[in-house]
Amino acid sequence: MDTNIITYLACISFLFLFGKIFILPIKKVLKLVLNSVLGGITIFLINLVGAIWGFHIGLNFYTSILIGLLGLPGAVCLVIIKLLMFF
Repeated sequence: MDTNIITYLACISFLFLFGKIFILPIKKVLKLVLNSVLGGITIFLINLVGAIWGFHIGLNFYTSILIGLLGLPGAVCLVIIKLLMFF
């Protein structure tokens, strides 16, 4: 009987340990995906407003990941790079 309780406690401890090991990377990946989607929406809005002046940033995997990683500074960085290349 005592070995069953110790075995159950060990299994629960391992589940918690492995849960923490695997949950943290999943949270980071989900945050990156969410930020990338928001980055894509940001690029879309920049293109929507920029269409008035003929300004366009390509909406692709790399630009959305850049904005996903850097957030608003990434969007500003893309706008500055595009302006520097345009002039």
